[in-house]
Amino acid sequence: MSRLLPICLLALSCGAAAAQDASVPTPGTPAYEPVRNPEMYREALRLLNEGRPDEAAVLLQRFLEQEPEHAGAWLDLALSECELGNSSEALRLFAAIEERFDPPPGIREVIAARRAEGCQRARVRPASWLLSTSRGRSNNVNQGASSPTGVIGSGGSQSEFELDPSFLPKADNYVTATASFLKPLNNRGTLAIVQAYTIRHDSVHEQDVSSLLGALEHAMSLGTWRVRGTAAFGATTLGGQLYQRQQQAQVRVVPPVPLPKYLDLSVAANLNHVDYPTRDSYDGNTWELSTTLTYRNQRNQVLLTASALRDNGATTRPGGDRKGWFGNVQWYTSLGRGWFAEAGLSHQVWLGSEVYSPELIDVVRRQQTTTGRAAVQYYFRPNYSLYLEGRATRNHENIGLFQYNVRSVQLGLRWDNF
Repeated sequence: MSRLLPICLLALSCGAAAAQDASVPTPGTPAYEPVRNPEMYREALRLLNEGRPDEAAVLLQRFLEQEPEHAGAWLDLALSECELGNSSEALRLFAAIEERFDPPPGIREVIAARRAEGCQRARVRPASWLLSTSRGRSNNVNQGASSPTGVIGSGGSQSEFELDPSFLPKADNYVTATASFLKPLNNRGTLAIVQAYTIRHDSVHEQDVSSLLGALEHAMSLGTWRVRGTAAFGATTLGGQLYQRQQQAQVRVVPPVPLPKYLDLSVAANLNHVDYPTRDSYDGNTWELSTTLTYRNQRNQVLLTASALRDNGATTRPGGDRKGWFGNVQWYTSLGRGWFAEAGLSHQVWLGSEVYSPELIDVVRRQQTTTGRAAVQYYFRPNYSLYLEGRATRNHENIGLFQYNVRSVQLGLRWDNF
């Protein structure tokens, strides 16, 4: 049963001053003062909806110290204590609500049902998972160079040469498979996450990729600040050989910034370490500081992200350290009757700090990568959907050897219980 229904019924029907609109005073009485900390109450509701009654109860107790006549908070606190298995405290609060606020029949039925069921600590939520597979085609599975010729040398000694066919774009069909598993470890916001991905090509098997990622994530509240920390470890193979190992740590914060109803703002700091077992000169640490603004309404969600990047590489890495930025806009929408759509556009810039390869490629690398993506999804049964996705990437930079364009399309089947 949704907690919002009893909250709203009680708040509207009990006659408590805090439950009425603070901007509309009752005739013949002084104007009501507004709720002093509405953000704290909204945060407590969010924690309840996320299945974290421990933290919600603490916030609700603090809130009621400031707003002792807020009927909805009294009921939420009672329900929280009941979910925590604190039967005596929940029963005391239920009795106080009945005596203090004289709730309507609907609320009394909710309270009676909880008394009859008894108060037991809520179990940890079950695991969630997602499986998907797709069939697609790309015009450039190896990110082959856009131009069949290249230039090497320095100054007046530059010379042009023709690239070996292996460095030119190769088109191929492919099959992908994805699996994601999410398991809450407790009722305090700790999650275990496992993700696996593989892509197999019909012909260009040296570009076959498999990856595995494991992560722990913990969400908590510091006052009215929402904080989420993540630690992740992953590995990727390319052509059947271990290609990359990755370790990542991230902290995401949602500050209590006063924003319009449909907006949400978060800030994240991220450290990503990557090492290449067969190419250790390419090892690096990437620092990222980003902010995301999210807009939501009943049918749409739009995310705007902007990031500042810093990549410190091994001393022998070509081009030295890099700095750059990343921007992304993502849109999700419901089309009705089981149809959903999404689209996204991202742009990333990397600026090298040193000449890429003195006397051979005697320039400081400037890389710009733009990716556009669009997809439509149809749920033909609950938890079962088909999706069609198109993607295009343009990597433009001042070293012609590294420029490439990729276009791909794929049709997939998805099965999830999220």
